[in-house]
Amino acid sequence: ASFTISLHKADNTTVTIKLRPGLSPSCRIYVKNVKWSELKIKPGQNVTFTFSCSTPEKYFIAEIQKNIDCVSGPCPFGDVHLYPPGLPRLNRTYIWDVKASTKAGLELKFTTSWLRQIEPGETCPDSISYNINSCIDKATVNIGTFCRNGSVSRVKLLGGVVMSLHLPWHSPLTTSGFNIANRASIKRLCIIESVLKGKSSITLMSPNYPLGFPEDELMTWQFVIPPNMRASVFFHNYSLSNCERKEERVEYYIPGSPSNPEVFKLSDSQPANIAGSFNMSLQGCDQDAQNPGVLRLLFQVVVQHPQVDENVTHLVDLSKEKNMTVTIHSEGWPSHIPLMSEPICLICKDPRTCDRVLTLTSGAVYRISFLCKDLSRLRITAEKGIGCMDIRWCQRKIYSLSVPKAITRLPIRLYKFIWNLLATDLINVEIMSPSLKLQQHVPEQRCNTSYSYSIVSATPETELNVGVFCPGGSIEKIQMRNNITISLKTFGRGFINESVPQDLKMSFVPHIKDECIFTVSPNPKAKVYLQTPNWPYGLPPYVSVSWFIVVPSRQTARLGFSKDRMGIACETGRAYVNIKEELLGAEEVVRREDELLPQPRNMYHNFWVNVSNCKPVDKTQLTLQFWVTFADKQIDLGIILAMVAGAVVLTAIGLTVFCVKKKKKKTQNPMVGVYNANVNTQMPGKKGLFGKGRQNNESHVYAVIDDAVVYGHLLKESNGTVTPEVDVYRPFDGPMGSLPPSPPPFSFRKDIKRSSVTEEEPLPLMDIDQDTYTFAHQKSGQSEDNGDANKKDEGDTSVPLLENKEQDDLAE
Repeated sequence: ASFTISLHKADNTTVTIKLRPGLSPSCRIYVKNVKWSELKIKPGQNVTFTFSCSTPEKYFIAEIQKNIDCVSGPCPFGDVHLYPPGLPRLNRTYIWDVKASTKAGLELKFTTSWLRQIEPGETCPDSISYNINSCIDKATVNIGTFCRNGSVSRVKLLGGVVMSLHLPWHSPLTTSGFNIANRASIKRLCIIESVLKGKSSITLMSPNYPLGFPEDELMTWQFVIPPNMRASVFFHNYSLSNCERKEERVEYYIPGSPSNPEVFKLSDSQPANIAGSFNMSLQGCDQDAQNPGVLRLLFQVVVQHPQVDENVTHLVDLSKEKNMTVTIHSEGWPSHIPLMSEPICLICKDPRTCDRVLTLTSGAVYRISFLCKDLSRLRITAEKGIGCMDIRWCQRKIYSLSVPKAITRLPIRLYKFIWNLLATDLINVEIMSPSLKLQQHVPEQRCNTSYSYSIVSATPETELNVGVFCPGGSIEKIQMRNNITISLKTFGRGFINESVPQDLKMSFVPHIKDECIFTVSPNPKAKVYLQTPNWPYGLPPYVSVSWFIVVPSRQTARLGFSKDRMGIACETGRAYVNIKEELLGAEEVVRREDELLPQPRNMYHNFWVNVSNCKPVDKTQLTLQFWVTFADKQIDLGIILAMVAGAVVLTAIGLTVFCVKKKKKKTQNPMVGVYNANVNTQMPGKKGLFGKGRQNNESHVYAVIDDAVVYGHLLKESNGTVTPEVDVYRPFDGPMGSLPPSPPPFSFRKDIKRSSVTEEEPLPLMDIDQDTYTFAHQKSGQSEDNGDANKKDEGDTSVPLLENKEQDDLAE
């Protein structure tokens, strides 16, 4: 098909047909049998052309530019038409370049459909978009890019304007949709009028967004609001430039306000619940020439009906609280706040200070109200800090970790309450739940309560997710090192009723050796599942965790592991599982990472389970789960028969003695004893050789002591030589206390600090090295020189089964 374009000279219009950027000229334009890649038709020309392909819209675009002079001649007010007609069906861009004086600005009025501003890079649903640029002298400012079907009805600009309309090749649009209304001096960069009808939400941006608002400029938005509606302004994204003079600010002209204009900083909460139409202006400043910075603003205006409960206030008394903040927000905050959400919920500190997020701080009393028809969409997130820098001042103090009543009384669901427990390196945190106790959330034993606690320990080296816990379990207390974060999270409205008997408490305690110690006191009829922290990702390298399990009297505990092996291979050090009953002389069971874990075994007294990690070879970390069940103690029948037989024998002996004594009393005369004080009761004998008795002289003191007398217990049968010391693991055989069994010393596991030295396998266990590391203890009274640095004085009642790393470092 051939096309003919005829341009009148008076129209001052130029048509350019050119290839799409980046495409090769596989399709050409033919004018009188001459091939062209680009065709430019100037005013006064009449050109007929054809395309060498049947789908020219894939290769070519059309640009139509019309120059309008409103400075030297009359300005053509009225509708702006799409000219010329008869263009081929290509993607088209119409450009109207209107020259005007800065003393007489231009007003563009949109007639067929109002406009909606979009962010740079965003596209319109129908692919039809407008772009408005203001031209002041030689400077050009991009007012914005707009789609159809919005609220922007008019735009007034200072000086000239370049208006662009982008149409896709298939668009049936035949009118521009705007007109040049009049000329009027506005003494500011631009004025954008937005008309909002009924419930609605619009998003607007400052000119040149996001590149930056022009220096020391002023612009205004005029919002037309129905009289029976309320409007609220929210700033979502803004930045400030570096001002040398003046101050960047936002000014509001609100009908009925006693202090027009009302001035706000961009960082302030903006006015809300505004009745009627209002103006909002953005004022820039004189910027630093060396480092100007960027002033930009993206904001939202929400219009909705007045709320029924806007006059209902709720008292929130935080005057007695310390280091606490309470944030009331919409569901999904802060990760998800839709800009166009309908309807919107507002939280107000006073009738005009409202926002979708309101933060209250401790030490004050607030009266808040809610502009929201559905309060179930609101949530509360609170945070409280508790710290201890000196153990002398806080060791005996017990802190209650319960949600204050000022929060639970609000008609809003508590979403999360966070306690940040801060302590120095030598102070640890102990969390207790004396009456409810805690249950660890594991796959085999899930929490089904309306709330749970997530506990995270943050040491300087690593962050350890201790686990998720809920009330109604077996864990009485948890001791952890360094700073702790406890997050209470709710799962419904039932929290208000279930949380009444909250008994979670905490205190600061002296330094502990393990990363974490659990004290577990199970119900005798329960089956308890426990797992290592940081599940399912595994314990961090070189972390040690202990559990102290309380076995009820007249009960037997059965301990078992959920898998056969630890499932890791160590690159540095060794991983261990230690099990020991809290009983003098009890055997200790130790397993390494390359050995099978113990089979289910019975424990008759309180016992410890310790898990110590190494540095694994690959990314697979140490994860262990074990369970504990209880049963009544069974008395062996043989023991019962032996006891009965023993009782019968004792009874027979007693009867025999009784009968003999009775018979003697009948046959013998009673004996009479007379005391004579003059009789010498000393037996006769020879006089001693020494003037003093042995206890009074020094005849029993040796002048020289034979080594064999003192060290004879160390001599072995191998030709009287002393067995050399070797670095092997030995069981502890001393008095028991309340401390957990510790992992083997780092000299045995492989000290982390020796990374510069070539590492070797641990020393063999001499002749007693067997597949299982279960050691029988010596009989009481024996002593032995242990190659481990494990010696304790007889009066030492501490129970670390193996020395800690500090002692091992000294041994080096």
